[in-house]
Amino acid sequence: MTSSGCARSSVYSPIALCLLLSLQPSILGLAASHDSRFVNLCSALCDDRVMSVDSEQRTLISTVCHAFGVARPTPGWWAWLRDPHFLIAVLAAVPVWLALGLTVGDRMHVAFTAISLMSFLGVQPVFEELAFRGALQGFLLQRGGARRIGPISRANLATTAAFVALHFAAQPPAWAIAVAVPSLVFGHLRERFASVLPAIALHSLYNAGFAVTSWYVHR
Repeated sequence: MTSSGCARSSVYSPIALCLLLSLQPSILGLAASHDSRFVNLCSALCDDRVMSVDSEQRTLISTVCHAFGVARPTPGWWAWLRDPHFLIAVLAAVPVWLALGLTVGDRMHVAFTAISLMSFLGVQPVFEELAFRGALQGFLLQRGGARRIGPISRANLATTAAFVALHFAAQPPAWAIAVAVPSLVFGHLRERFASVLPAIALHSLYNAGFAVTSWYVHR
């Protein structure tokens, strides 16, 4: 990803999230019907007062979280970190980073400013995973997308196609196509653990490895 690609991706990610909200009409309906309650809910979430909200607000929390795949991973909150599939996904990235550094390292550029790194390592993985693996893939899984073509679900394939298409708007074609493989991995973890949280963690880790490789090549 080029430095200009980082900047543009930070714009396209929240746009994608807003567009994909249309796939979850229950969220829009609840938000529209609750007005100030929705604002109060957001405040409660931000200052850790979730337990103090009433049953109606808890229902809204549950609906929003379910729509975006924000749930307790099936093995437990942290047990998925030891899962073989997650560990293989992490270890498999190491030779890829090395190969990128040795072959196209001169084209790996990450802007090493506080804001750019915060976006690249935190904001982008969260927004993109909530939008794609959370909202879009979850939506497709509920509508027959769990059927598989080989080892990959139709929902994962369709989500990956949309993910690659978004990156075409922010990156050169070769880089955009290259995100297909990690996208399929993120989608697999989202389905394996019934939660988007492991996919967010791995996405952030992959971006961090890319950034470290870029720094090492250009140091």
